[in-house]
Amino acid sequence: MDWTETELSALRRAYASGTTRVSYDGKSVDYGSAEDLLARIRTIERAIAGVSRLPPVAGLARFSRGDR
Repeated sequence: MDWTETELSALRRAYASGTTRVSYDGKSVDYGSAEDLLARIRTIERAIAGVSRLPPVAGLARFSRGDR
């Protein structure tokens, strides 16, 4: 899906103002809740940034000097 900065800006403005109705480029969308709107914002931010999944979780590294 191709998202635009215009759509992302409109979503951010709606979220900041506390509304769940977003209008941009002649389109209007009603989101069920602020959480739904925020989830859409995060999805578009990840897509624009080129990140399609969550970052890996760091593990615990162990070291040994070999003489014990």
